[in-house]
Amino acid sequence: MRVSLIEKLRRREAVIGVIGLGYVGLPLVRRYLDVGYKVRGFDVDPAKPAALHAGTRYIEHIDPAPLLAAVREGRLDATTEYGRVAECDAIILCVPTPLTEHREPDLSYVIGSAESVIPHMRPGQVLSLESTTYPGTTDEELLPRLEAAGFAVGTEVFLVYSPEREDPANPNFSTRTIPKVVGGVTAACLEVGVALYGQIIDTVVPVSSARAAEMTKILENTYRAVNIALVNELKLVAERMGVDIFEVIRAAATKPFGFTPFFPGPGLGGHCIPIDPFYLTWKAREYGVNTRFIELAGEVNTAMPTHVVERIAEALNDRGRAVRGARVLVLGVAYKKNVDDMRESPSVVIIEQLLGRGAHVEYADPHVPNIPPMRKHCLEMSATPLNSETLSHFDCVLVATDHDRFDWELIRLHAPLIVDARGRFVADGARIYRA
Repeated sequence: MRVSLIEKLRRREAVIGVIGLGYVGLPLVRRYLDVGYKVRGFDVDPAKPAALHAGTRYIEHIDPAPLLAAVREGRLDATTEYGRVAECDAIILCVPTPLTEHREPDLSYVIGSAESVIPHMRPGQVLSLESTTYPGTTDEELLPRLEAAGFAVGTEVFLVYSPEREDPANPNFSTRTIPKVVGGVTAACLEVGVALYGQIIDTVVPVSSARAAEMTKILENTYRAVNIALVNELKLVAERMGVDIFEVIRAAATKPFGFTPFFPGPGLGGHCIPIDPFYLTWKAREYGVNTRFIELAGEVNTAMPTHVVERIAEALNDRGRAVRGARVLVLGVAYKKNVDDMRESPSVVIIEQLLGRGAHVEYADPHVPNIPPMRKHCLEMSATPLNSETLSHFDCVLVATDHDRFDWELIRLHAPLIVDARGRFVADGARIYRA
């Protein structure tokens, strides 16, 4: 079965099933279609399959037109019916891995998807998990479930882990050009996994096990979280010293070796960096290891939205205004520039804290016309249009996400008070404050 499945994948005759049609799954769907595969998309949210079949855009940077064309050609079908995974030769899980309220791993989406899929699997299929998670998840959660269903993993079905590395709005890298790490439960599984991704990714990086692949993704995101925490902490020091930390970082980045620039901000956002390090700290305790460095970084980054709110309060206070009753405009609610992704956005926390202090808060974001419902937050807000009149109407304008589509000269000229958490403006200590 291994040889026949690999040949089917290499000839691009295999049917690819993608579970989860969000920011990770949909780019995979598009890429497999681009090279000629037939694809089945699955999602528990019926709105996503419906949108694909209607040609409606629901992720800003993904053009629905080629997907609709594939639907009409019979190469793409999207559904909520998990029983149809039997039609697929490869099944790729791209579902969320959030944290619980106690900052412990929430694998309910992974386990729920696996338990929906495995009863419909058959010999000759490969199951790949792409969701970021702690080392051991594939071996401890998916492997036993496949074996309990009667499958011989490595001979009848194949199990791999390959972490997603999507970076929306990055013009320099795409799904095709970002190298893909793959680890298999067995050597045969790895061989199938390499064949699965080798048809759509320029460079596939095989590693010795699923655990090694899981640890690779955790390392990547922990590296970023720790370094961002470092510059966030240095930002606090620099503020007290009257030094522009953004100027310092850019100057340090001119060193051609031994330094990688990371920039501070209002907090961490996105589905990976604010969450994944805590998956590792939780798992490390099972082995008697306390990951103090990682946990400290998490504390620093988690505290940044509160610091931003305090800086807004200080800036308003300098002008004889209290936060209560002040009109505050938040520029950008996406977690990073030039995307419509609000997952774990620090802007949401900032808005909630400002509302809690009695401020009147509005937001502007060219990528997010309405704030959608989120797992932990419910803000029924729509974007405010930006013009000279609306800007002058606010007591304070917060730069939370520095989208390129903002008219920064308009903002500089007409905002009465700017608190800048992204280093877009030069602070003057009078009308423009760092945060």
